[in-house]
Amino acid sequence: MRRSYKFLLRPTAHQQIALTAMLDDHRALYNAALQERRDAYRHPSKTTVRYGGQSAQLKDIRGFDADQARWSFSSQQATLRRLNLAFAAFFRRVKAGETPGYPRFKGAGWFDTVTWPANGDGCLWDSQPENPKTMFVRLQGVGHVKVHQHRPVAGRVKTLSVRREGARWYLVLSCDDVPAEPLEPTGAVVGVDLGVASLASTSNGEHYGNPRFLERAAGRLANAQRDLARKKRGSKRRRKAATRVANQSRAVARQRVDLANKTARELVADHDLIAVEKLNVKGMVRRAKPKPDPDQPGAFLPNGQAAKSGLNRSILDAGWGVFLNALRAKAESAGRVVVEVNPRHTSQRCAECGHVAPENRPSQATFRCVECGHAAHADVNAAINILGAGLALQVAQAS
Repeated sequence: MRRSYKFLLRPTAHQQIALTAMLDDHRALYNAALQERRDAYRHPSKTTVRYGGQSAQLKDIRGFDADQARWSFSSQQATLRRLNLAFAAFFRRVKAGETPGYPRFKGAGWFDTVTWPANGDGCLWDSQPENPKTMFVRLQGVGHVKVHQHRPVAGRVKTLSVRREGARWYLVLSCDDVPAEPLEPTGAVVGVDLGVASLASTSNGEHYGNPRFLERAAGRLANAQRDLARKKRGSKRRRKAATRVANQSRAVARQRVDLANKTARELVADHDLIAVEKLNVKGMVRRAKPKPDPDQPGAFLPNGQAAKSGLNRSILDAGWGVFLNALRAKAESAGRVVVEVNPRHTSQRCAECGHVAPENRPSQATFRCVECGHAAHADVNAAINILGAGLALQVAQAS
């Protein structure tokens, strides 16, 4: 398996300056490579510039620019590959007829990660230090930076990344050949329905609460944003106000990730098979399409966007995507099976007789079948349907 480990870095004051300079120089390299591609495209000859040609120029760039020469050659190649991936995604979206989104220049606050493709090439992570409590990572141009290693690293370190989040710096290790830690079989299976009132409801009738972290922090976040709006652009006070807003947003994100991991861990520990809906969360929270008024050119009809915005905010606050990613990762490590089923009609189908009708769900929390009279909690009824579809899919795949 491949797993990532994220550790807090504790750089000295001089190392923080060096890390910031490293980000700035890699950002300048990214922007210069992007400008070269833009100029080549606008040239009458329509010259094509690719990663190979830009990577070949790195030796000359490093010989001319002493600031670029102090950083790892492989990390600069990774930055150019990052730009190449952005262009590949752009052309893929163009061919698919989607909104393309041409690659943009990176401002000072939009480039916060530097990657080294191989351990030992411009960076070094000692997997067996003499004293594990004083762990260091060596970065070319920065030195030996102290790492707060709060858990052991398993597998073989493949790539390293340094990421800045606000005033903190983190080390991300991507490891191959991480051994699985299978759990003892329990013989239990469960279906899970994701919701807004409860993060997850199971076919066993259990409900995992949704604390609505963003809604709880909305007042503090709004005050911080109003304070930011009053500050003069470019001032030191505005930078401090922006940091407060970012810190509160990151705190909400950390709470959401923590809840998702704890819920996923509990489900994985108690069940051999977990059936969930295959949700397209990105599509579910997309803005409603505008409806032009055929009678009044330039005018639009109501499209329900105001109501949908509230639902989108609740879905994002619940963190369905974060939970599903955590569930898949923990299930793979524990030797459990996660089955994703088609969500169509799971909330409208009666778990007793199979009758499907929108009228079966008179309210958000109530399910009452108009055919057989079966009554249950709506989310639990949906979870039972999901479990049945998951078991049927397993049988079909086995045969």
